[in-house]
Amino acid sequence: MELGEIRNLFEEWKKRVETSKDLEEMRQTFLGKKGYISQLFREMKNIPPERRREYGREINLLREEIENFIRQRGEEIKERELEKRLKAERFDLSLPGDTVLPLGSKHPLSGVIEEIVEIFKQMGFAVETGPEIEREEYNFDMLNIPKEHPARDMQDTFYVNREGYLLRTHTSPVQVRTMLGRKPPIQIIAPGRVYRRDDDPTHSPMFFQVEGLVVNRDVNFANMMFVLREFLRRFFETDVPVRFRPSYFPFTEPSAEVDIGCVICGGEGCRVCKGTGWLEVLGAGMVHPNVLSACGIDPEEYQGFAFGLGVDRFAMLKYGVDNIKLFYENDVRFLKQFKSL
Repeated sequence: MELGEIRNLFEEWKKRVETSKDLEEMRQTFLGKKGYISQLFREMKNIPPERRREYGREINLLREEIENFIRQRGEEIKERELEKRLKAERFDLSLPGDTVLPLGSKHPLSGVIEEIVEIFKQMGFAVETGPEIEREEYNFDMLNIPKEHPARDMQDTFYVNREGYLLRTHTSPVQVRTMLGRKPPIQIIAPGRVYRRDDDPTHSPMFFQVEGLVVNRDVNFANMMFVLREFLRRFFETDVPVRFRPSYFPFTEPSAEVDIGCVICGGEGCRVCKGTGWLEVLGAGMVHPNVLSACGIDPEEYQGFAFGLGVDRFAMLKYGVDNIKLFYENDVRFLKQFKSL
């Protein structure tokens, strides 16, 4: 087909293009790989050499004209189709809006922290907080932790710099700051994030702790046992068996590990409790006289007890979760199971 014939055909097509489908058909007919313009370029070998340059220029002019038409008509058709669709749609603005919106839920760790804090508040404890980037002095020295203690090693503690700043490994520095700034009687809990170089199914490099401190005259080990038994009874909503085992912590003397009867198997022995029927849940003890002295409290006049628990551990026991990482992966399929919190 000659160039003039293709131009006449183009003029005829222009009159009947009304829809996006018509426009796409026109583009394929004239500009496609097998379209008329491509055919004209393939036939240039049959044009006399002296005419080829001018002939090629005429083909390019026709192609540009077709492209411009397709672009302009495309915008017109798009606008017309949008207007037609909007006219066809009807909105009743008097109808009530959709109030059934998807709502999130409280994170299980947040729920457990709030539950623990509320139990202790009902028992007369105040809530104290402190910085997560802590001084080595408060995190170790004033807690009677020797310079050579393994907990100070780089493989256990995240040090921020060489000037004695670190990510706190427990919330005990809050206890130190409280004793430095307040005279007894003291009865506080310190919930918050702590950091250690741990990473396995039951440990995380960042986790939550709640520690408690009571300092007063005539405070004794029996008082501590009562407080912890009562807390465990309220948290697990049953009279769980509780036992105290002798242990060692630099900042308490005497010290104890606190176990409860396995809430998974009822004390019969299972994989979680390793067949013993018991689960370790707390560390506790009487505040070491050296700690009281370091904080300006006379150990001859006052005594105290302290305890600490891992929130993640209590959440795992409460909900039967066997991998601590599930609490931090933010998988909606896992978290939506706790919407009732």
